[in-house]
Amino acid sequence: MSGGFFEADAPLLRIDAHDYEQARIGTRAEVAASRLRQAQAQAEAEIAVREWQELGEGPASALTAHVPQLENARAALAAAQANLGQAERNLERTELRAPYAGRVREKTVDVGQFVAAGAAVGSIYAIDFAEIRLPLPDGELAFLAELPLVYRGESQRAGPRVTLRAEFAGKTHEWQGRLVRTEGEIDPSSRMVHAVAQVRNPYGRGADRQRPPLAVGMYVRAEIEGAMVSDVVLLPRAAVRVDGRVLVVDEQQRLRYREIEILRATRDTLVVRSGLHDGERVVLSALDAVTDGMVVRVESRGVDRAGAGQLGR
Repeated sequence: MSGGFFEADAPLLRIDAHDYEQARIGTRAEVAASRLRQAQAQAEAEIAVREWQELGEGPASALTAHVPQLENARAALAAAQANLGQAERNLERTELRAPYAGRVREKTVDVGQFVAAGAAVGSIYAIDFAEIRLPLPDGELAFLAELPLVYRGESQRAGPRVTLRAEFAGKTHEWQGRLVRTEGEIDPSSRMVHAVAQVRNPYGRGADRQRPPLAVGMYVRAEIEGAMVSDVVLLPRAAVRVDGRVLVVDEQQRLRYREIEILRATRDTLVVRSGLHDGERVVLSALDAVTDGMVVRVESRGVDRAGAGQLGR
């Protein structure tokens, strides 16, 4: 039934095998008859050669030595054996088994229904792991810990860890996996690289007994392990002025413009690589008519430099 689980090599479907068993019996009879004809042709060829040696003159012709007759008998036996092999394979195929443990996605036939050759009877999928396609924009690739690119002639290595989250029955649930590969082509319309995350045993129970299976078709959000960076500053986006600079307050309580290098920008936060120093105070308030060197009164402290941070998508 749809949604049912099955183990490796378990029977999934059986077809009435009566006609296929009769076909195998018939082809076995053909093989036996062909072997008899080959033996008779072989004996007749040997007799013909001896008689020619006793009565004939010169070398015997191929027809006189029964060479074509013997070849025909051998070819007929090979054809009969091939038919028998096909009949045995057809009989084996009356019972369908999967080489892996899996789940039934859909079934399109029922008990007693006639099925034509080549017709689909259902679809199944393996459950040893689940794979999730994650579109990655080019600007985000540099921040991954390691992108699992595939090179010709090299073995594939697992990439960074991935945390998948999904809403189910009003709760947020998590699964752990890894990026295992990237797809062979870049999306021609979005120019994104699709990476594939793999989660082992998606239908098994985890430590959280209330967590549902990671079922096919479930929408998830992915958090990918990022590259480790040090000596960076985290600033809210509001701290950056229209011209891309920030304002800092020096020791004399004066405003100073400062050029910064942004490593990464998210919706709310900026990761600054350079341009700020330890202990400097960054202005977060929106100020009008600012001039370099203006004296201000500080009411709150700024953002200090972070010792280390992890970038992630």
